[in-house]
Amino acid sequence: MSSIKQLSIFIENKTGRLAQVTDILAMAQINMQALSLADTADFGVLRMIVDDNDKARKALQDAGFTANTTSVIAVEVPHRPGGLNDILQMFQANELNVEYMYAFVHSRKNTAMMIIRCKDVERAVEKLTANGFVVVSEQGLQ
Repeated sequence: MSSIKQLSIFIENKTGRLAQVTDILAMAQINMQALSLADTADFGVLRMIVDDNDKARKALQDAGFTANTTSVIAVEVPHRPGGLNDILQMFQANELNVEYMYAFVHSRKNTAMMIIRCKDVERAVEKLTANGFVVVSEQGLQ
C-alpha cells in the first residue's frame, strides 16, 4: 500500500494557538509540506503533512497539544480541466467515499497533489493505481 501519514492537531479556536503550533514545529526543525485547517466556534483541526511525523507529534504532545496520525492518500492531479473530476468519478464508480481532501502544489513535479482521506485507504490506492492515477509515497513527497 502507498498511503502516507498525516498529522492532525486539535487546537482551541483562539488568538495565537495556531502560531504556537507553528513555533513548536519550527523549533523542532519540522518542515510542513501541506496543511488544512478546519474550525468550529470552539476548536479547530489542523491537518498537515510534515517531513517527520513522529518527531512532530512528540514535540506537540510534549507542549500539551493533542496530536495523532492518520493514513491518507497523496495522488497527482492531472494538470488539465477535469483532472480532479476524473479522480472523483473513479471514486464514485467504485463506491469510495471521500471524507475530506485538500491540495497543494508539488514543486518538484510542478503538479497539483491531492490529499484524500477515505475509510478504505488500501482499496482506494488499489483502484487509483489500476486506473492509471499516480499515487505518491511519503518518499515521493520529499
